[in-house]
Amino acid sequence: MKSKFMGWLIGSFAVILLLPWASVTFAKSDAGMMVTLLLFFVIDPVYSITLGIFAGINIKEMWSLPIIAAILFLLGTWIFFAPGEGAFVIYSGVYLVIGIVSMLLSSRLRARKQQ
Repeated sequence: MKSKFMGWLIGSFAVILLLPWASVTFAKSDAGMMVTLLLFFVIDPVYSITLGIFAGINIKEMWSLPIIAAILFLLGTWIFFAPGEGAFVIYSGVYLVIGIVSMLLSSRLRARKQQ
């Protein structure tokens, strides 16, 4: 199970840190804004849901993944966009809630299915 945890951890680094870096580095100003909006409103929430669902499969070992992803998001946005910006704390909190809720629902549905 450690390999799955490490896989999700590496995936979190890629999605949460490398995509914002790539949008800042390679996208022009107007396209960069569109990519950033796509990241904040589509890619990161979908990733949080997906991560939460898979963390719910083995919640005892993978419970920390939504927390790690939210922290990585906050660090990445502060590094690549605006250091110390308070709005990113709100986004990070929302992604954390999304990840935890999807993890708990996934775990509950899995337990119900096994009964």
